[in-house]
Amino acid sequence: MVAETVHHHNHDANDGNRTLIFSYGTLKRGFSNHNLLQDLIRTGDASFIGLYKTSHRYPLVCGPYRVPFLLNLPGSGHKVHGELYSVSARGLARMDELEGTTRHHYERLPIKLFPAEEGADENVNNEDQVNLEDETTMTEDAPGVLTCAEAYFAHSNYAVEMWKKNGKRGLRCYTKKETKGYVKRGDRPQHLTFLDHIRLFLSE
Repeated sequence: MVAETVHHHNHDANDGNRTLIFSYGTLKRGFSNHNLLQDLIRTGDASFIGLYKTSHRYPLVCGPYRVPFLLNLPGSGHKVHGELYSVSARGLARMDELEGTTRHHYERLPIKLFPAEEGADENVNNEDQVNLEDETTMTEDAPGVLTCAEAYFAHSNYAVEMWKKNGKRGLRCYTKKETKGYVKRGDRPQHLTFLDHIRLFLSE
């Protein structure tokens, strides 16, 4: 196997401290929460780097209201496709707020990525269960450049339950098809917290 080169994006010194964030769900272009990233891009607090996929397999599942969750259970599921953004400290604070990191909705953790082919996410097939690309060890991306980033994973409090609830079947990509039935935050019953919704979903 070709040795992987670990690649950290270097930004200009005046750029401040930037964090690379892997977005696999509603923050992606064309999805419901992308307006937050558009705001951040407008103010210079975020920039789009490109399409990436995880170097390891992770479960990507839908929870209540078709909300997507990446589960920190490496080795299960598939290599997940998404978008990589470079985000300022100010932008990161706003993303943490959206993802409810202090409220134990999601936790921001390190993740390793490889560049994905342009348009690959459009053609990702979530249906077929066996995919040779997943079984082979990175032949198609060696000598790929490995990028260290961070992603918002489902909180460990409920990740395993969420995996079981989805029949231990994960997605390769959160596509428009998976958003059918997605309910925006403002349209959900307001007397329940996000964690209440998760508990209800898991107990159904």
